[in-house]
Amino acid sequence: MKTTDKIASIEDLQTITADLKQQGKTLVLANGCFDLLHVGHIRYLQGAKEMGDVLIVGLNNDHSVRKLKGSGRPVMPDYERAEILTAFSCVDYVVIFKELTVENLLLRLKPDIHCKGTDYTTETVPERDVVRSYGGRVAIVGDPKSHSTQDLIRFLEPNRGTDRRDESKP
Repeated sequence: MKTTDKIASIEDLQTITADLKQQGKTLVLANGCFDLLHVGHIRYLQGAKEMGDVLIVGLNNDHSVRKLKGSGRPVMPDYERAEILTAFSCVDYVVIFKELTVENLLLRLKPDIHCKGTDYTTETVPERDVVRSYGGRVAIVGDPKSHSTQDLIRFLEPNRGTDRRDESKP
């Protein structure tokens, strides 16, 4: 299977997830912009995969990223971000969505577990009521929020940041 075969439409995923649920698989959904991937993203996705059998990643499309993050974002177009995500062994499917929140995707796929990063608690996840409405649960996964795409972008701007390689030397 080519990695791009893991990129599915919401309609296709509804059929796929129905079949997986009939097989007794635990479905997990993680979501985000995933613009300029960093180690925090990897740890979040790996933690999400550990929660179940099948990890679906909801990826904000370019328009929604601009609305959420501002002009100049995303750095990479949505289909390229999706293709990069599919290359990770922990990711089973990627679906690009256009809304600002993941609520519609949750209601259509009804994953068993909706994972968010450690910048949330189970009580502060914006979609928690939606997940609970269909009997799912929310889980917090990944490492402490000490990495960010915004920090990477600032570091890459001309005349900004420090050489991180020097910071790790004794």
